[in-house]
Order: sequence, then structure tokens, then C-alpha cells
Amino acid sequence: MTKYNWQLKDWPHFRFSLESVEGDLLLFAEKAGRVSGMLVGLPEETRLDIVIDIILAEAIKTSEIEGEFPSRKDILSSIRKNLGLHVSTEHIKDKSAAGLGELMINVRNTFKEPLTEEKLFAWHRLLIGENNRIEVGKWRTHKEPMQVVSGAMGKERVHYEAPPSERVPAEMKVFIAWFNETGPGGKAEIKSAPVRSAVAHLYFETIHPFEDGNGRIGRAIAEKALSQTIGRPVVLSLSSTIEANKKNYYEALEKAQQSNEITRWVEYFVRISLAAQTEAEEQIDFTLKKTRFFDRYKDQLNERQLTVIKRMLEEGPKGFEGGMNARKYIGITKTSKATATRDMQQLMEIGAFILSGKAGGRSTSYRVSI
Repeated sequence: MTKYNWQLKDWPHFRFSLESVEGDLLLFAEKAGRVSGMLVGLPEETRLDIVIDIILAEAIKTSEIEGEFPSRKDILSSIRKNLGLHVSTEHIKDKSAAGLGELMINVRNTFKEPLTEEKLFAWHRLLIGENNRIEVGKWRTHKEPMQVVSGAMGKERVHYEAPPSERVPAEMKVFIAWFNETGPGGKAEIKSAPVRSAVAHLYFETIHPFEDGNGRIGRAIAEKALSQTIGRPVVLSLSSTIEANKKNYYEALEKAQQSNEITRWVEYFVRISLAAQTEAEEQIDFTLKKTRFFDRYKDQLNERQLTVIKRMLEEGPKGFEGGMNARKYIGITKTSKATATRDMQQLMEIGAFILSGKAGGRSTSYRVSI
């Protein structure tokens, strides 16, 4: 029978070596400092745009990892509202998206505060909202095993089984104390942000204290650990980097939950954190290019063109998948084919669009020239 890390005598005394990631840790610190310096030198409005883009990416991708796809528009509205920027009275329809947006801002705004049971319960309520099917804002209490399972019914594979519910309150009391003691100035301080974040995320996911939402709250804890240890709100989206290859994430987590020697997990997570920091640099560069694009073309675009370009640029540095064509343009703007063709031709003529792939007929597609 498989033994999990929490069933071993040395739980929860994690052991690891940083020898193979020393260079990665130095590079992370250098990149984090550079990103912070880049932001300081920007106009307030541009800086805010960058922060919103990164928080939005984190909110969306942390749900997509769990196979959920909340409303992008409603998350953005919630983020802007909780930053004090949302002036529209437009009703947010997706309540879970609203709660997710509020959670992201709360994690960011309270990063200096100690972790508490009350804070975790509040995050859980924001994330899950009103739900009659599960216990919200409290530790799980059900007697059946808490398992991470995949596969069709009758052919299930158990990847992991968490400690039984009766152990959760005591386990979480120890975890919260550990988290606060490993923070800046704590008696067991971990000075490297990605390392502390790696252990915090694994530790929380191993206990799996809630009936639902453990993955998303576990990633929020990882972000809090990064921000606290760095000493400022972190500017990156861990979830975007994880979601790009979530199979590797689940495999690394599953292996790490079989032993309290977690060097491989720490190595994985440090490198994910570094990749996320590199992506943040790309996002800042992209946002600056986007700002310059609108400064140049905003007076030359009609409302339809503006709507389409904003939608294309929402996809970030990786670009709008497949480029823009007449069919997609019609779908976004609800206009005629003739108008869509004319709009896109004009965008080509002024230099706002460039060809993406082959030209001619239905296969013609465009990308934004930034």
C-alpha cells in the first residue's frame, strides 16, 4: 500500500537541497528586482494596466488548471472594482468570477499580514460563494476519504489521499504556525522566496483542508509567500506558467506527496517561479507596446476596429490564436462580411494590421502590428 508523506514518521519535516537551483534563485532575484524597477519608472496608468493584466491572467489560469472557465469580462470588472477603478454600474453576472477577482486583490493587498484561519476561511467564501452542496468557509468534516482521482468510473486511479478530516484542524494549526514562522523575521525564516513558496504550496496541498477549492487557494498561498518574502506584491502569474504544462505540475506534486525529501519538487517549483518572472517581463514589454500602439492609432480606429483589436490584445504576448479573419471579425462585432472586410483592409492600409500566414480568400488572417 502506498504511503503518503503525511503518514511518515518525519512529517512535516521537509528536507531538500538547493545545490542544483542556486543559479536559478539568483536569476529569480535579479529578474524580480528588474521588474520592480521597470514598474517604478512607468506612468501610474500604464503601471496599473500591467498589474491588472497580470492579476487577470492569474485569476483565469488558476481556474483553468482545475478545468473551470469563468467569465473573463466579469473577473476584469471585479478586479477593477476592487482596485477602486470600476465606475460602470454594469451588473456582474458570474458571481464566482466576481469572487475570484476579489480574492486575487485581497491576496495582493494583505500580503504583509500573517496567515490566519479566519483569512483562509474568508478566501474560501470568496472563491466558492453560496453553495448548498459543500461546506464553505470551514475545514472539511466528511468521513469519506479526500482523494485526488482520475479515470472513468470503475477504472479510477487514486493519485493521492489526504489526511482524514478529523486531523485537519490540528494539521492546519501547525501549517499556519509554520507559514508565519518562516516569514520575514520569523524564528524559522526561509529567505528565498521561491523556496518558501514551493514548500508552502506543497504543505497546504498535502493537507487539502477544504472540500473544494484547495488548488486555487494553495496557489494564492504560494503567491502570498512570494510577496511576503520579497517584501512587495509579486508581479507574475504562477498559474499561467503552471497551466501551460499542468500535466508536469500534477506529476511533480504526486511524487512530492510520497516523501518528505522534496528536492525534486523544490527544483520544479523554483524553475516554474523563474519562468513566471520571465513571462512577467514579457507582459510588461507587451503592455508598453500596446500603450504605444493605441497612442498612435486611437484617433484612426472606428468602434468596431477598436473592439476587435482590444479583444485580440487580451490574449497577451502569445497573440490571438489563428489570427483575425472575416469570420471571427463578424462574430465579435456582429457586422456584415462586407463591413468586416473593409474594416480589416483599412487596418492593413494604416499599418495597424499585418498579414499572418497566407494571403488570399478564406485563409487570409491578420495580427496586430505592435
